[in-house]
Amino acid sequence: MKKLILFLLLFPLSVLAQPLRVAVAANAQFVMEQLKTAFQKKTGIDVESIVSSSGKLTTQIQQGAPYDVFLSADMEYPQTLYKGGLTTAAPAIYAYGSLVLWTNGDLPVDASLKVLSDPKVRHVAIANPATAPYGEAAIAYLKHKKMLDQVQPKLVYGESISQVNQYVLSGSAEIGFTAKSVVLDPGLTKRGRWVDLPQTGYAPIAQGVVILKRSTQAKAAGQFLSFLHSPDARRILQQFGYRTK
Repeated sequence: MKKLILFLLLFPLSVLAQPLRVAVAANAQFVMEQLKTAFQKKTGIDVESIVSSSGKLTTQIQQGAPYDVFLSADMEYPQTLYKGGLTTAAPAIYAYGSLVLWTNGDLPVDASLKVLSDPKVRHVAIANPATAPYGEAAIAYLKHKKMLDQVQPKLVYGESISQVNQYVLSGSAEIGFTAKSVVLDPGLTKRGRWVDLPQTGYAPIAQGVVILKRSTQAKAAGQFLSFLHSPDARRILQQFGYRTK
């Protein structure tokens, strides 16, 4: 009897001790660290972030992954989950992302993409367009500049923006298309050169967020969603190059 009473007393504490599990598209990997810190300071709720491409995270959720919230790099993937009855509500836009061309060397980068024709550039890294919205945006921009056919043989695909960043930073690829939020991370601002690519060359990258029905922490998930639209979160997002309107 005493053991049962002890269990009942401790059980709520064990539930509260579980971190809020947030699946995060790789473009938001760095800004998420700042958002987590601010949210934890404000609410006392611990957050665990799981980072991958939007497509892979969507597949994991469809297969039963125990996540509470999903931050996608687009609206299409969370909309798919919503239509499949896996979310508590339709996805909401929390920010708009931007695409940049980035090199860890001293190549002359500009929005014309002429540098991609340089013989020194043998590998151009992009995220897999089949699962990563920023990879899809990169392909759209190459088409917009009428350079896709010319650059295609040089393309190397990362599973997500995270792998693209690894390719660029390691020198495995001389140059790559990544998210502006990456190059504005304090740990990377002095690494190489980058240029913002005009958003007329690709569709707006609307970042979507949903709460998952499978969540056992609906209240905490709701608090996190509200926080994402707060002035504090908007300020952090803007520091990493996201538009919040």
